[in-house]
Amino acid sequence: MASAPQLPLFYNGLEPLSSEAHANYRIRPANVAPFLAQQHAVPLTVEEFPLVQRFMPIVFSVGDDAIPIGLMGLNEGVNVFVDDEGKLIQDDFYVPAYIRRYPYMLARLSPDAQELSLCFDPTSDTIGPFEDGEPMFADGKPTEIVQNVLQFTESFEQAGARTSQFMKELREMDLLMDGEVSIQQEGVEQPFVYRGFQMVDEQKLADLRGDQLRKISQSGMLPLLYAHLFSLALMREIFSRQVRLGKMPQPQLSF
Repeated sequence: MASAPQLPLFYNGLEPLSSEAHANYRIRPANVAPFLAQQHAVPLTVEEFPLVQRFMPIVFSVGDDAIPIGLMGLNEGVNVFVDDEGKLIQDDFYVPAYIRRYPYMLARLSPDAQELSLCFDPTSDTIGPFEDGEPMFADGKPTEIVQNVLQFTESFEQAGARTSQFMKELREMDLLMDGEVSIQQEGVEQPFVYRGFQMVDEQKLADLRGDQLRKISQSGMLPLLYAHLFSLALMREIFSRQVRLGKMPQPQLSF
């Protein structure tokens, strides 16, 4: 089992799925995600921008390995879209693929492995030797539900590769800048200032040469950049939700 410090967000362990070791395992549906209750930011893939920008701000993490993230809250430990048990508050909310992938993921079982293997988090309460739920194997072969999981995780890996290429091009064009949002709450003297994220520099985007602009327009990158920029207006909506929920933010935060 992999050690916790090496694991991605949400995962407490990783175990390769085996028709022998997990022959009697079943998958139970879940309508709550306790691991999400205090998570304010989740990774995104670029394909999700058009859907995500309707519900939450899309920003970029800091550092050389920056990734797109969706903000489910402006303060660490605050998620305005789920209750304390991790159940969605609104039915029409778009749940990012990174969340829907859990507790599964494709991983290399050894550093020199050429292929990715389907693994799962053994601490999850949605998969195990239960009496109820959908069986994962029948006659030693993966059932349809496992095949669907595998297909989804493969699609997610492919989307991740496209997202990495998107970020590479974004860095090469030097379009990212340090982000800062200042929100003035009624009845509070000092504004709340949020930093520690990156965003697209609109001026640099506007100043792109014609050939550069044509390239990102033809590749489909340009509308994704604008989806990100339009989504930033939701910062204030998320802030207002925190206030209504009584989850008051601190004056400053790094995402």
